[in-house]
Amino acid sequence: MFTIGDFARYGRVSARMLRHYDAIGLLHPDRTDPATGYRFYGAAQLARLNRIIALKDLGFTLQQVRAVLDEQVGTEELRGMLRLRRAELEEAMAAAAARLAQVEARLRSIESEGHMSADDVVVKKVAAVRIAELTGTAASFEPEDIAPVIGPLYDRLLPLLGAAGVSPSGPGIAHYEDAPEGGGAVVVHAGMTVSAPLGPLGDTGITVVELPPFEAATAVHRGSMDGVLPTAQALARWIDVNGYRSTGYAREISLECPEDRDEWVTELQEPVTRV
Repeated sequence: MFTIGDFARYGRVSARMLRHYDAIGLLHPDRTDPATGYRFYGAAQLARLNRIIALKDLGFTLQQVRAVLDEQVGTEELRGMLRLRRAELEEAMAAAAARLAQVEARLRSIESEGHMSADDVVVKKVAAVRIAELTGTAASFEPEDIAPVIGPLYDRLLPLLGAAGVSPSGPGIAHYEDAPEGGGAVVVHAGMTVSAPLGPLGDTGITVVELPPFEAATAVHRGSMDGVLPTAQALARWIDVNGYRSTGYAREISLECPEDRDEWVTELQEPVTRV
């Protein structure tokens, strides 16, 4: 038999936690001295303690742990609980990875301040272009708000175009505008260059529109769009110091989109006018 202190040490938990488990009926001591109230545990109880800790580490509440250990949850339900927890952890990992990418982008932006040369920016006339697009709304123009909106839009757009018998005739073009509700929200337009007639494309939810020509200050971003911030900010600084003024959100022209997002090549086309 183990004292509560020894059992806590072997189980790598606190004695206070063992008292709590006893109080809620999750793990009772094997024996309690009626005179002193001292708790004693058997070696076989380490197995139950280990399962409790393992299930807690998976994110289950103590109530769920007790139900599992007392066989109040069937195998299929337990499997469903574990799958749900796995999905939650994968989502949390993806969110953390996206946040890390944004932190790294901010660091690169700070480190590259003032390092974009004039040769990296080209001012040019951009011709009118026809695109088939889907739209959504993002909470802001920050990359962490844009990415969860634009990715699913393109995931829907390409299969829908294929089903409608429309083949892209040029690169993907994303453009943005302030949302009518204000508050910093942005309407996201995810489009592909096409030669289809203007207007709704059947009942797909896709609309074919023609973007007007404009003068743009352009720069090429290489890598995932999660890290576009340094390029966008360098372009903004160039515009400011070279006698131009931005007149809207930059378009994003997908020049190369291989499976490896770090190999993407995207041209930013920011509309400008002379000051």
